[in-house]
Amino acid sequence: MTVEAHKETLEFKAEVSQVLDLVISSLYSNKEIFLRELISNASDAAEKLRFESLTDEELLEEEPNLRVRVLLDKDAGTITVSDNGIGLSRQEAIDTVGSIASSGTRQFAEALMAARGEADSAEAKGGEAGGDALIGRFGVGFYSAYIVADKVTLLSRRAGLTSEHGVRWESDGRGSYTLETVEKPTRGTDVILHLKEDEKEFLDAWRLRSIIGKFSDHIAIPVEMAKEELGDEDDEEKQADKAPEFEQVNKGTALWMRSKSELSDDDYKGFYKHISHDFEEPLAWVHNRVEGTNEYTALLYLPKRAPWDLWDREQKHGVKLYVKRVFIMDEADKLLPHWLRFVKGVVDSDDLPLNVSREILQHNRKIDTIRGANVKRVLGLLESLAKDEPEQYQTFWDEFGRVLKEGPAEDFQNRERIGGLMRFASTHNDDDTQSVALDAYIERMKEGQKDIYYITADSPAAARHSPHLEVFRKKGVEVLLLSDRVDEWLVSHLHEYKGKHLQSVTKGKLDLGDLADKEDQEKAEQAEKEHEDLLKRLKDSLGERVQEVRVSTRLVDSPACIVVGEHDMSANLARVLKAVGQDAPDMKPTLEVNLDHPLVKRLEAESNQSKFDDLGMILFDQAQLAEGGQLDDPAAFVGRLNKLMMNMFMSGA
Repeated sequence: MTVEAHKETLEFKAEVSQVLDLVISSLYSNKEIFLRELISNASDAAEKLRFESLTDEELLEEEPNLRVRVLLDKDAGTITVSDNGIGLSRQEAIDTVGSIASSGTRQFAEALMAARGEADSAEAKGGEAGGDALIGRFGVGFYSAYIVADKVTLLSRRAGLTSEHGVRWESDGRGSYTLETVEKPTRGTDVILHLKEDEKEFLDAWRLRSIIGKFSDHIAIPVEMAKEELGDEDDEEKQADKAPEFEQVNKGTALWMRSKSELSDDDYKGFYKHISHDFEEPLAWVHNRVEGTNEYTALLYLPKRAPWDLWDREQKHGVKLYVKRVFIMDEADKLLPHWLRFVKGVVDSDDLPLNVSREILQHNRKIDTIRGANVKRVLGLLESLAKDEPEQYQTFWDEFGRVLKEGPAEDFQNRERIGGLMRFASTHNDDDTQSVALDAYIERMKEGQKDIYYITADSPAAARHSPHLEVFRKKGVEVLLLSDRVDEWLVSHLHEYKGKHLQSVTKGKLDLGDLADKEDQEKAEQAEKEHEDLLKRLKDSLGERVQEVRVSTRLVDSPACIVVGEHDMSANLARVLKAVGQDAPDMKPTLEVNLDHPLVKRLEAESNQSKFDDLGMILFDQAQLAEGGQLDDPAAFVGRLNKLMMNMFMSGA
């Protein structure tokens, strides 16, 4: 039966055109990446068919042996990557090939433009470009074909459909593509690359075989090439009239099932690049085989760089799940908690049913056991990295530290271990690098110090220059500087570490315990009594804006600061919630004043109530600004400040 062709020309979305233009025009340090990406996609298609065929054997169409083939046509100047996997319907071709199905298209384009700039700079300096590292990280591996091809043709038919339902997709990557209904007797997908004139070097069969060995050796699906192309036929003339014979050119074994003693670091690194589509090598990995009542193998990796979608809540993250070497699902998020979503890898279980679904994963005791063990393995890997390779751990922390900070809130059982992996900026160092461990902080604690002190703010500068730190600086007491948004979430769940309470320096009355000078304490108590009139007068002036006005034991150089109650929400957290559109309770702060400051002395001596009110409001507003807060009426603040300065000039002060 001849199918009636249905052909149309469609335009790429604007962002897709931009990405394709960048892919085509950018310089790449390793063009071989195109073959890795296309073989990986073909392997995924075969694995998906294997899984779907568990419940519908007819999808195999009497061809149960799954494979990927790489074919050459030197006369036509083409490379074809062919699979007999799940295939695509016409609509799926539009959704997955005609557009980049990712909310990160714009981020990818921007990152690729930046990489191209770095490539130009590197080339000028005689170095190598790094734009190819972005391919795959953004889910656009198919488009890497345009690195070497000036036209790409895709022929596909979804398993289970008749030969009349094939689709032909073709584009030169310059703004549009054609889509045509065609007959395709076999299921699966053929991606045909029409090579650019200056890329014909890839028509060498042994060159392609070496690339497959380098990047795709550990794909579980066989990757085949024609024997005659590889020169393995005894007599080419005798074979001329025969159908080509193929041989497997990759090992095609489940690497994770092999003994660790058989595997080299290069084996592990190559497999990581395959499953993660990352061009960079992993930072570290852990490989375990568990036997007994719950038998499974886990191979887990720590990446070097964070993926672009790490903070996308709609994006699923997780490791690949296999059952008895059969691929079940990508991103099985129940095998690791959300705060370890950066971990890549494979878990292969001998005990789960082959038709396992996400619903089964949610209510399976064996999965809970695997999940708990995986968490401990990753924590152990991180602890070893932090102890033995601190520079490598710092690299990890700079990329994934904010994610790890979610751990104490989500994992009570491992809260102490996660706390030991935390790194913070602190007043011990002059820069804002998050490199201080809680254990190191405890070792440096002053004699008599009972608490771990910290401050949260909306920026490192705001934290470091907060007036709340003045007394700590004077006494040489270290304070952790927390400025990531997630830090408020962290300290609300990590209340103590190794018996030391984590204490905010911006909450409640400051209690330095044995660190406080008795003389200073007695002086502050005496000052409260002696200046009771000033405190009351200032409280009356500020009215409902403040809960209380009291003498400060925190301040050394600043005239005033804002303090919230011990159990109240911090001012910084309230700002964070409002910034993301959530409600935050209106809290009345306490205003603490430094009686030794000239402005406070001037305020106390002011007999004119109007001037007293203005100066009191200026102190209050300044204290709010010093904490990173926003004023309710900035114009009024400027007006009061201008009036104060004019009075000073007129009086000659």
